[in-house]
Amino acid sequence: MRTARTAGTARTARTTRVRTVAAAVLALGALTGLTACVGGDDEVSTKPKPTASSDENKADGAKADEKKADEDGTTEKPVVDAEKQEVAKVGDTIELTGMDKGSKLDVTVVKVADNAKSSDEFTAPESGKRWLAVQFQLVNTGTKPYADSPQNGAQLADSQGQQFQTTFADITAGPSMSSDVKLRPGAKALGWITFELPKASKADVVQFAMDSGFSDKTGEWKLK
Repeated sequence: MRTARTAGTARTARTTRVRTVAAAVLALGALTGLTACVGGDDEVSTKPKPTASSDENKADGAKADEKKADEDGTTEKPVVDAEKQEVAKVGDTIELTGMDKGSKLDVTVVKVADNAKSSDEFTAPESGKRWLAVQFQLVNTGTKPYADSPQNGAQLADSQGQQFQTTFADITAGPSMSSDVKLRPGAKALGWITFELPKASKADVVQFAMDSGFSDKTGEWKLK
């Protein structure tokens, strides 16, 4: 027969175990919730933002296809490669979102300067390498101010899949993108972002993401 002291000790041990398990469950739940908040579905968008001219061209193309089908006496419409049409290129705009609600940009790859030249006599690409610069335009289409260093969210890839980060360089093509951009809603910024890559590399795509590259949505433009 157990004594009162033994029974009390057993109850205390059981209570301690229950509290320990409950604390562990709560900690796991908090960690899971935190992971759910921090993590997200990454997306690489190659879809250009529609413009009035592109919509008109699509409408004209559709009318031409219908007219041709009528003339040929066929009812089947030509197959359109939708995926091929959705690849952004130089001159196109991609809509991007940031991590915070109301944080949005229209990002346009305006121009590309391959073999970009230094605007001063002190800086130059390393031996066996060259500079390729991309002129970006950023328009704040969100409801809150945009503040970032855009160079941190840009990277270049060549045809072999090798990726290259940005380098600080002033070039003859024009002013560099500021490293401290602050835009109120509706405001825009324009500037060159420069990359250094081997002379033999064939530049393929350039990518850009908000929040110094930490945003879940990345825009991608075909350079050739």
